[in-house]
Amino acid sequence: MTYLLILIGYSILMIGLGIFWSRRVRASSDFFVAGRGLNAGLIFSTLLAANIGAGSTVGATGLGYRDGLLAWWWVGSAGIGSLILAFTVGPRIWRVARDNNLFTVGDYLEFRYSRTVRGLAAALLWVGALAILAGQLIAMEQIFRVTAGLSKTMSCLLGAAVITIYFTAGGLHAVARVNVLQMAVKLLGFGFALIFLFWATGGWGVLRMHAGESLPEAQAIPYFDLFGGGVSSVLGYLVLLVPPFIVSPGLLQKIFGARDESAVRMGVGMNALALLAFAIVPVLMGIIARSQFPGLENHEQALPQLLTNSLPLWLGGLLLGALFSAELSAADAVLFMLTTSLSKDLYKTFLKPDADDKQLLKMTRITAVVCSLIGAGLAIWFGSVIAALKIFYTLLSAALLLPILAGLYSRRVTARAAVATMLTSVGITFTLELLTNRQGKWGLPSLIFGTAAGLVVMLAISFAAPPSPRNKK
Repeated sequence: MTYLLILIGYSILMIGLGIFWSRRVRASSDFFVAGRGLNAGLIFSTLLAANIGAGSTVGATGLGYRDGLLAWWWVGSAGIGSLILAFTVGPRIWRVARDNNLFTVGDYLEFRYSRTVRGLAAALLWVGALAILAGQLIAMEQIFRVTAGLSKTMSCLLGAAVITIYFTAGGLHAVARVNVLQMAVKLLGFGFALIFLFWATGGWGVLRMHAGESLPEAQAIPYFDLFGGGVSSVLGYLVLLVPPFIVSPGLLQKIFGARDESAVRMGVGMNALALLAFAIVPVLMGIIARSQFPGLENHEQALPQLLTNSLPLWLGGLLLGALFSAELSAADAVLFMLTTSLSKDLYKTFLKPDADDKQLLKMTRITAVVCSLIGAGLAIWFGSVIAALKIFYTLLSAALLLPILAGLYSRRVTARAAVATMLTSVGITFTLELLTNRQGKWGLPSLIFGTAAGLVVMLAISFAAPPSPRNKK
């Protein structure tokens, strides 16, 4: 009951803050890009809050429980991708967005290529984004079920309701500022919990001995090795997670709200460094859970089990707030990506080009409610946080990596080449995923082959014809 009251109180606080900040939303530019007024601190907090979500907490702790130190690469790869974003793609695409009053990545793809590219990217993105939204809600469901005794359906619907209300009230203005509180709660909760658990277990030596006792002898040594799964395992993490954190529309559209290039570099760069440091926290908590609960059938229950069985009530409540913050902040980033894309890339572009600001905001809020309900339904159906996130990250990289990078750094790539590239990359990647049961080919991830094929198609089509006047940087 105590944990349930904590969840209710925190939900009310998030909703109240969203409604408070909604007073600043007077036009679509306020909702979509916060009037392009976010400083480096707000960019840092809203990106870090978005990036530390279900995969970085419940999912990463579960991977740490199962794989040991190798799981660092799950969040660590996201940090590497964010470093690349901070000093290459981020400032460059921000300039394009500012100079041409672009609100979404769909706006950019139409500006650089064509409406067809925009529509295709949006359609692919919706499929993947609904999967990652479901992943955040799955994590909430696992937490609610263990800590508050709520049913799976009730947990998913509660999480979806809280996100929808505070997001639809204030858009990026509300999200960026609510994320500051969420980030602070996350860092405090995970920091104090890890310190307490390390102290309670007797330190690294004792922890390593107890965790090692639960493993077969052949697995004990690689379990405590950062490269324990071999080069192919590390490469799998890098290929899966570095590209999405360079081209994710949910992150790029938050960058569009920055007030200047310095805010982009500083804010995204600080976010990257924080991710690299945070990456070890859930892994160590997973190893601690392995030493205390060696027989878990579902390794993604490791963090909820620590929360309820290994921490005093006051610290468990703080960690619960941190977990709830993590899932909410990542979910609102996905909802932001979904709704802005649906309202701008479908409604405004194809269905009602003459829609005014009031109509656009109304449609954005309606799509937020619909997407939340669909995400809740998928969460009830899906069973694993990591499985849901892998679908999103793979689809995102296959569809958007080459078109976005080529559009920023080359004038020659045509709209026809971009469409063919997206279809080729996505088609080959997911065909190989299906044929190899998600194991890749020759020890390499399927995404490498799909991206390579897409690059060949892009070069072949682009260099077969002179650049079009539409191909602008």
